[in-house]
Amino acid sequence: MKVSVFRKAHFNAAHRLHNALLSEEENKEIFGLCNNPNYHGHNYVLELQVKGEVDPITGFVIDTKILKNLIQSEVHDQFDHRNLNLDTAEFKTLNPSAENIAIVIWEKMRAKLPESLAVSVKLYETENNYVEFDGQ
Repeated sequence: MKVSVFRKAHFNAAHRLHNALLSEEENKEIFGLCNNPNYHGHNYVLELQVKGEVDPITGFVIDTKILKNLIQSEVHDQFDHRNLNLDTAEFKTLNPSAENIAIVIWEKMRAKLPESLAVSVKLYETENNYVEFDGQ
């Protein structure tokens, strides 16, 4: 039997959706207000899901303290109160859309968690808009 364990976290970050390969007009048409040259921010909500077998000794799929510490070091410490475009290596050339942010976070989590665990990231950009990525 496999069980899913979830950890929720919050971080605040600014970004600008912009593609240097497109004209200013194309960027404004595609990204609208999110293309503001002075950036804009979101209060992101992250839900990390880890799924695996329950350890018969601990009764855990994973100790949630591990997830807490991992999110703190790999997401919060690196992205919280940052301008994603300017302050992070991951988004120097990658457009920081919610989709790309979720993929980057998933890659960070996947690299740090045992291969026996399935990993999924759900990222809320607003209360009504969210993306989900599980590596596929």
